[in-house]
Amino acid sequence: MNNDAIQIYSEIGKLKKVLLHRPGYELENLMPDYLERLLFDDIPYLKVAQEEHDAFADILRKNGSEVVYLEDLVTEAITDNDVKNNFISEYIIEAGIKETRKTEVLTDFFKSYENKDMVMKMIAGVRKSEIKGYEKRNLVDFLDDDYPFLIDPMPNLYFTRDNFSTVGRGVSLHKMHTVTRGRETLFGKYVFKYHKEYNKTPLWYDRTEDFSVEGGDVLILNEDTVAIGISQRTQPSAIEKYAKNLLGNDSFNKILAIDIPKHRAFMHLDTVFTMVDYDKFTIHPNIKKNMNLFAITKKDNGELSIEEEHGSVDEILKRHLNLDKVSLITCGGGNVIDAAREQWNDGSNTLAISPGNVVVYARNYVSNKVLEESGIKVHVMPSAELSRGRGGPRCMSMPLVREPLKK
Repeated sequence: MNNDAIQIYSEIGKLKKVLLHRPGYELENLMPDYLERLLFDDIPYLKVAQEEHDAFADILRKNGSEVVYLEDLVTEAITDNDVKNNFISEYIIEAGIKETRKTEVLTDFFKSYENKDMVMKMIAGVRKSEIKGYEKRNLVDFLDDDYPFLIDPMPNLYFTRDNFSTVGRGVSLHKMHTVTRGRETLFGKYVFKYHKEYNKTPLWYDRTEDFSVEGGDVLILNEDTVAIGISQRTQPSAIEKYAKNLLGNDSFNKILAIDIPKHRAFMHLDTVFTMVDYDKFTIHPNIKKNMNLFAITKKDNGELSIEEEHGSVDEILKRHLNLDKVSLITCGGGNVIDAAREQWNDGSNTLAISPGNVVVYARNYVSNKVLEESGIKVHVMPSAELSRGRGGPRCMSMPLVREPLKK
């Protein structure tokens, strides 16, 4: 096992290395008629979105984090022509291309690029107008004439948290809830299969599983306990399989499966709840009341033990994390209007870069002020365009290495 590549035993340990994806031309391939298909509500302006993302990366670097980019790791994982050919073939199949002629045309198209440019083109999607000599030959082509893409863009990929998640010294490659995001995990597959730095990383969950789990629902509370949201996009059966693979194979001995509302504003657990310090958490006011939770442990015989619990969030956290007190910092300061507005722009979705230091969106100024008043240092990033994708700083980052927490 590679003992250094992945080390994540908390949400708040000093962030030493983090994976991002700088949004690219895939955002320019968003169209109003197909936003719902691609899980977007609006179209970010790419130039400004990239400037905002660069500002995000600069905040991380200035605070001691090494920033690496998904597109670079994937490129480095394409070690020879056999890997490249397999990658192209899998990508085309997972893009839903079944007709032989289209497969051949697209294969030649991708092979014509150098590896880095090929990866970026795969992310951006392929317009029909880009394929020279493409012509309608069969009934499907004629019926599909109005649709401008041969392969859809992948605009959600700048939310690198979702398609895989690092836990302990391992990683889970996710079965995504929607077909639209399914291809995203193929990039992670090639990184963790072929990249020389990451190819010995153990897998806690694989993208070939039957049930969906997404990284925004996975929070590492400490070296013993992982919280996973039962959400719109993470299914209970996935959590059970995850638990069987994880528990007993690292330092973790407990998973807290937290039942949250199943709608878009509460898409993942980290959209309504994140950890910002040893005993401080952001939270949306709608989940401060009693909640349903299932504590999952593993018996000596390998079977799971599941105990249902009820109670307030602070009581549950104190009990399971052995804390004397818990501070819940409410999105929007608890004001029903401010909370709803800032929740829409991920006011509860913070990225801790060390205990008590978090990155936040500038537009959530009410929530940011409440964080500061609670003793949290906020690092404010511009967010006018990135926020249109409905994800915050935690969504846009996948930590690879954090320092261990002090006991």
